[in-house]
Amino acid sequence: MRSFTHCHLRIYWALPGCCCSVSGGTLYNLHCLNPLISNQAKKASSLRKVKTDAVDAYQLCELYYKEEFEAYKQRGVHFLNLRHLTRQFESLTDMYVQAKLQFHAVLDQVFPEYNGVFGDLFSRISLLLLREFPTAESILTVGESTIMDRVACICTSRSERWAKEKAELIMAAATRNPFQKTAYQSHLISLELYISLLLQYQEHLSSLQDQIDALAKEVEEYEIIQSIPGIGKKSRQRFYLKSEKSIGLLTLRN
Repeated sequence: MRSFTHCHLRIYWALPGCCCSVSGGTLYNLHCLNPLISNQAKKASSLRKVKTDAVDAYQLCELYYKEEFEAYKQRGVHFLNLRHLTRQFESLTDMYVQAKLQFHAVLDQVFPEYNGVFGDLFSRISLLLLREFPTAESILTVGESTIMDRVACICTSRSERWAKEKAELIMAAATRNPFQKTAYQSHLISLELYISLLLQYQEHLSSLQDQIDALAKEVEEYEIIQSIPGIGKKSRQRFYLKSEKSIGLLTLRN
């Protein structure tokens, strides 16, 4: 059968197992084919685009007798948990990047000079301060002393001198900002929405990363990948998930 993300798992769990006894005492193996392989074989065998359940089943049977495929093996629970969390992390990262782009587009129409005040525009202190003072007008109204107090309150790990320097930069950016008054209230609503989304994404990504790291440390083969120079933390996890079979062979040899 074809493997479609998680849909084929329903059939797998409905069967007694990968290698099961049937009438007559014989055994059968379950084979899960990548849809790309079956589609490529179908295109090579026929130019006509015919897609029915009967045709697809016949084509899969032909492919089984023509090629040699390994029997499907159910992964361990630990491996499946790590794979699921890693895929969730990548999917959430893509949404986080998209939210950052949309946030930047709105910020350019409200307070473009704010970009560059902090080293990381999407840091927690930058987003929280911008949510409280989203426009140049609001910053100029409260004054430098209030901004300095808010920066020091949000980021307690920094010195008072650093907070003063950032307050001066923010006041200078507000003075230079081309939009002293926001023409559209909808921009402010969107800006607040994106800031809340970005903060939530950061929190969820940090939580997922901690859980992935905890699971990866329990894997013995992960230490082998960790010893390879030039591979970062996230690359190690992806490499392990994609090459678990090769890592297992290396472990057996050692």
